[in-house]
Amino acid sequence: MTVRSFALLLALSSAVSVAAADPASTSEVLAPPLPGPVVIMVSGASGLDPYRGMAQALQQRGYYVDLIDGREVLTRDSDGRAVLTRHIAQARGAASALPGKVAVVGYSQGGGGALLHASTLRDDVAAVVAFYPAISWSPSTTWLAQRVAVPTLVLAGEQDRYNGCCLIEDMRALASAAQRLGAPLTLVSYPEAGHGFNLQLGAYRSADADDAWSRLLQVLDNALPAPSPATTAGPR
Repeated sequence: MTVRSFALLLALSSAVSVAAADPASTSEVLAPPLPGPVVIMVSGASGLDPYRGMAQALQQRGYYVDLIDGREVLTRDSDGRAVLTRHIAQARGAASALPGKVAVVGYSQGGGGALLHASTLRDDVAAVVAFYPAISWSPSTTWLAQRVAVPTLVLAGEQDRYNGCCLIEDMRALASAAQRLGAPLTLVSYPEAGHGFNLQLGAYRSADADDAWSRLLQVLDNALPAPSPATTAGPR
């Protein structure tokens, strides 16, 4: 990893969200009433709180959700792959979780971690969804695309300039490399959206957020359908 890559990860890890209720918390399990398929949700650098509403919405649909801190998955300070695989193993062994493959949903720093690690775990992961993933640390988009071994959806804002980590130019280059290599990665971008367009932190765009949520549910329903969800409504 280059010096620029280290600097980017440090900048991401140093970001602080005013919405974070418990900065010390690095994971939280939201179990459904009946055993359900597992979704590992990997947060951005702002910690768990901004993503809890989406985790709760998936829980209400019957998924077993393990919400974990993306700063532990895309990091130079520890083995992020080991962190992710440990959570996958623990979740799959839970009484409220169904056995089998899991889905991994990541945001920003966590989205970059999902692309780096989860997209390679074909024996454990059924699908990956990465919202505005941090990928500028990657040696090249071709290198990253070569790692993608499971169906992967990338959702990006075309106006995203956050720390230079999630630029639409990089997303398009990644998608182009994936197409050239035959990797199962699809990019959907939103022309007016910036970073965190589905978070209630100032950049929220309801139409784009609703569309992205629908696409996430479609991926999950295809890969790991939950038992008879009561609602398709998104987080509020």
